[in-house]
Amino acid sequence: MRARPASFAQRVLLALALALALAAPAAASLPRAANVPGGVARVALGALVSDAERPRAWLGEHEVLVAADGDEWVALVGLALDTPVAMHELRVVDASGLQRSVRFPVVAKRYPEQRITLKDTGKVQLSASDLARVEAEMKTIQVLKRHWRSVSDTDTDFALPAEGRLTGRFGVRRYFNGEARSPHAGFDIAVPTGSPVKANARGTVLATGEFFFNGKTVFIDHGNGLLSMYCHLERLDVSPGDPVNKRQVIGRSGMTGRATGPHLHWSVILNGAMVDPWLFVSTDRRTP
Repeated sequence: MRARPASFAQRVLLALALALALAAPAAASLPRAANVPGGVARVALGALVSDAERPRAWLGEHEVLVAADGDEWVALVGLALDTPVAMHELRVVDASGLQRSVRFPVVAKRYPEQRITLKDTGKVQLSASDLARVEAEMKTIQVLKRHWRSVSDTDTDFALPAEGRLTGRFGVRRYFNGEARSPHAGFDIAVPTGSPVKANARGTVLATGEFFFNGKTVFIDHGNGLLSMYCHLERLDVSPGDPVNKRQVIGRSGMTGRATGPHLHWSVILNGAMVDPWLFVSTDRRTP
């Protein structure tokens, strides 16, 4: 039995629907949700209303990134590795100035262990002068992590910053020469010394420096509390204040600082919290 041809009215409606679909802006690729310590919570804040300003939200004292997700606003909340497993609360201020609270859960996740042997014991048992240097550098890094720059659009669809074997997963509980140390707050990519290291998204270079543990490092500000950090570099090719594009070379890989071999340590910071960079890499972008 032959199908009846579409009527004129049906053809008009179909054409109109197709035109609207083609005209609609593509949805931004947001990080995958993971309501665990070290993850990113995606918290719905309400419908996206045309011409209305986006709401603002805070977790404690830290403002969080708010982005459009289809037809609603969502808060992208970075959860530090020491975030308690419990219900948490966002303070939200709508475009009208109305304040409210939105609750969301954080559930437990058990990360694996890694045992590392370093020949240079001076990177494990620190001298008094090295300890003083590390403490000063940690204060500097804490200030950088809390940096906030308001922008209208934040690129959260990250490209991998280097081409190599993926090692050193985020969150691994590490033991150096048998002694417990902080969990691994980044992602390691094994690459030969001198390999190009690229910005994972557009932004502005916030800071560069050479640190005791991290070696030569670049911090990139992507706006609205989203930062990326690239460590153990052999060479820095950018300076603070430089604008950078996604996949722009910002330096060359190495093994400066505390490293057992040449590699890139890549970290992502969201509202002051170190979070899993892998959540920001979509499946079709898992090659540089």
